[in-house]
Amino acid sequence: MKTNYKTYLITALVLGISACKSSKDDFDATGVFEAEEVIVSAESNGKLLSFNVSEGDNLKIGQEIGQIDCQNINLQKAQTQASIAALKMKQNEASPQIQILGKQIESQKAVLATQKEQINILQKEQKRLQNLVKAEAVPTKQLDDVEGQIEVLKKQMESTQSQIAVINQQMASQKEQVAIQNRGILSESQPLQVRVSQIEEQLGHCKITNPIEGTVLVKYAEAQEVTGMGKPLYKIANLSTMTLRAYIAGTQLGQVKVNQPVKIFIDNGKDSYKEMQGTISWISSKSEFTPKTIQTKDERANLVYAAKIKVKNDGFIKIGMYGEVKF
Repeated sequence: MKTNYKTYLITALVLGISACKSSKDDFDATGVFEAEEVIVSAESNGKLLSFNVSEGDNLKIGQEIGQIDCQNINLQKAQTQASIAALKMKQNEASPQIQILGKQIESQKAVLATQKEQINILQKEQKRLQNLVKAEAVPTKQLDDVEGQIEVLKKQMESTQSQIAVINQQMASQKEQVAIQNRGILSESQPLQVRVSQIEEQLGHCKITNPIEGTVLVKYAEAQEVTGMGKPLYKIANLSTMTLRAYIAGTQLGQVKVNQPVKIFIDNGKDSYKEMQGTISWISSKSEFTPKTIQTKDERANLVYAAKIKVKNDGFIKIGMYGEVKF
């Protein structure tokens, strides 16, 4: 009985080891989990007035997490705006000269109106005298005198209208001269306006804004430290979807394609696996030599193809963990 019991025990262990070995050999590929990591760097120089980031924090896209001291940039903006205000004070105003010329035009128009009225009166007198001359009641000389006065007034009206036209030309010329002078001044203002826009953009870089949604992996700086443009502040990655970078042999290419669902197995204790679902998102079109840390199904294959498999992470997967693939 003891001999039979030992025989059964040895047989069970052999079968168990064989089962474990065959289970491992059933995997078609092996890989390592990775994530798209982003290193966020400072975009301005100065002291970190605040930096509210800790490793493991989950940040949202566009979330403001810190502030760099940019008082010197604020002073530059104030100085540039003061220069713009000073240029506006230099602009010429045409209204005083225009007002004087306008009054001259009004005076000439009043003279013109008087001359028209005088002509109207003389024209009525002309008609009356014409009737009297026909009736031989008055001498022709009186009619000639009135007609001469009318001709003189008409010439005076033409002169007055000409003077009004000259004054209008003077007003237009005055406005144009002032406009030319002001355009010269405004031409100096435009580069300053552009400079203000540049400074405002620099001020925007003083706010540290998180670029992607994800989890902070590493923190490189602390508040009150002096940072510089391009200096790393923290590393972040979106861990909601992980990428398993696996390698498959050339003989397996016929079994896989992009967007194909596959099964992923991750170590979960001794001789235990956690099964998850994944989707092949990319297969390399170029072969490469088998990495030393990767074991493929066919260990005799010298060349393999890299593939990326997207796996939704429930929090179990960590960067650097190994995963097994079944097609």
